Amino acid sequence: MKKVQFLFASLIALALAASALAHHSPAVFDRTKEVKLVGAVKEFRWSNPHSFIELDVRNEKGETDTWAVEMNPPSYLVKAGWKSSTVKPGDMVTIVVNPLRTNEKVGKFVSITLSSGQLLADAPSPAR
Repeated sequence: MKKVQFLFASLIALALAASALAHHSPAVFDRTKEVKLVGAVKEFRWSNPHSFIELDVRNEKGETDTWAVEMNPPSYLVKAGWKSSTVKPGDMVTIVVNPLRTNEKVGKFVSITLSSGQLLADAPSPAR
């Protein structure tokens, strides 16, 4: 009976590990493309495991598209010069993202230019 319980526990652990790896896979984003988004911050979530920015962007039809921008967790952002108050709803910003491979309005954060002109990434620059 203990072997069955051990096998069952092992299968659950493997399933959880596979699900965690799939969640963090960058394969859903097209890292060969960059999209520049100019708009107003709708929401900024300073949270684990990912921070997020929702950005309202005017499209070519003059309508508003809301983009979801996935970022690194706060521990990375702090090292790159961010604070939880770096962006606020209503701030006008320019964000560069790697878009999803689908046509959904979702991207992986690359950089942001704040209205002050300050450029930030979501991880510290590599040491030179």
